[in-house]
Amino acid sequence: NLTRNFAAKEIQIEFDEFIKLVNEYTEISISPAIDIPPVYKARKQILEIKFDQKLEEKTTYTINFGKAITDVNESNVLKNYTYVFSTGNEIDSLSIGGNVINSITREKLKDVTVFILPVRQDSLFGKKKASIFTTTDSAGNFKLQNLREDTYRIYALQEQGGDRIYNGQNEQIAFLNDTLVLKKNIDTIQLQVFKEVPAVFSVQDRKIEPDGRIALAFNKPLLKPSVQILEPKELDLTKSVEISSKQDTALIWLPELTFDSLQVAISEGGKSVDTVVLRRNKRDTYTRTIQINDNVMGTKLKPGTDILLQTSSPVSKVQETQITILEDSVQVSGFRLTKDTTSLRRYHLKFPWKLNKEYILKATDGAFTDAFGNKSKAYVRKFSLDTDENYGSITIKVTVPDTSRAYIVQWLNEKDEILKQDKVIKNTVLNYTNYPTAKYYLRVIYDENKNGQWDTGNLRAKKQPEKTWTFDKIISLRPNWDLEENMVIPKPQ
Repeated sequence: NLTRNFAAKEIQIEFDEFIKLVNEYTEISISPAIDIPPVYKARKQILEIKFDQKLEEKTTYTINFGKAITDVNESNVLKNYTYVFSTGNEIDSLSIGGNVINSITREKLKDVTVFILPVRQDSLFGKKKASIFTTTDSAGNFKLQNLREDTYRIYALQEQGGDRIYNGQNEQIAFLNDTLVLKKNIDTIQLQVFKEVPAVFSVQDRKIEPDGRIALAFNKPLLKPSVQILEPKELDLTKSVEISSKQDTALIWLPELTFDSLQVAISEGGKSVDTVVLRRNKRDTYTRTIQINDNVMGTKLKPGTDILLQTSSPVSKVQETQITILEDSVQVSGFRLTKDTTSLRRYHLKFPWKLNKEYILKATDGAFTDAFGNKSKAYVRKFSLDTDENYGSITIKVTVPDTSRAYIVQWLNEKDEILKQDKVIKNTVLNYTNYPTAKYYLRVIYDENKNGQWDTGNLRAKKQPEKTWTFDKIISLRPNWDLEENMVIPKPQ
């Protein structure tokens, strides 16, 4: 390794264990590329590299083995191994280093491919594999070494296929807008990966579920989605449709499932954006039932909330006389059942729940009838009202760096789930009340276009995702305790 004045036609590298090559044709690359790639063979503890082409004079070559070299016994990978040599008196010694993070969470990412392309070759991006690359370590750090003076573009790719080519869709990408003029070592690069919104809308997944419900998953949300059945036309008038709150999924229910094929059009603001076909076998059968779920966590109902009942299919009729509440085994009256105006399947059950009481909520057979005549089975839920002592509250005093700009403050749990989101344009006070005692986080989005949401980046337009910042304090809510905290939002970095 690091040989100068290289003039041989073969290299033999000896290891301390028996080795094998895995996916060598896709994993191994040589930079600069040569017309006839070397031949690689693993023989016991020896890796042979044979050249069938004369190499350029006064040139530093780097062979990057990616994840191709593993030991025979346990298939442990020798990651980021490179072999460097020069056909001249000097070996290129410049380097580029830094780290890779997630653009939203700012989490440092491991096993992300980082690569550079000379500007003169950058038009090949997305068409040809990069030959100068490495992967990040467990701390999200990377280093590209033995580089020559040149002007480069740098990318990071969190890919699925392992081909070092950006395929869009579910892969995440990062890039720097400015080129890197490499004349000395650089070690302060930070790359923030993001997932692009697909340029062209499509239905990503479609299926007929065992109960006959049809589910369509979109590759991106739509602002004003609608669904129409084109064939058989008569089914369009009988369908029931529900669009998810994120507007990236559509659920369809039909009274009859006797069609051979179903042609469905998805529209955005009245304009068709995709058409899909679902086919079924004539022997396929579906078990149509209407099931009831609720929002009770375990056996405790959160103070100040209603029981939320959700059915598995749209409801056409409810028999309230078949719904009863027992309080310490005694039937009580006075509850109210109201339909959710945003859903065909949700109902709110309101009642003045009391502490230290045991409740049993019952719905007998047939209490709910769906739009297709199916009746619900008996439903029973035992629970009690949780105490305020298991919940806490906090007041956050927010100071913004610039009142001419907009910010989004997100309240997150330990699973990085957004529990609450607020738009902020000036110094303000945010209250988070009645949350279970646990650890929480605050994230700020610098809302550059003031649209009230985080916007991802776009590679072709060279647009970076909107910047984020995470408050450096973990907030631990205590039982029955009100806290106060000051959060000064810094200027975007």
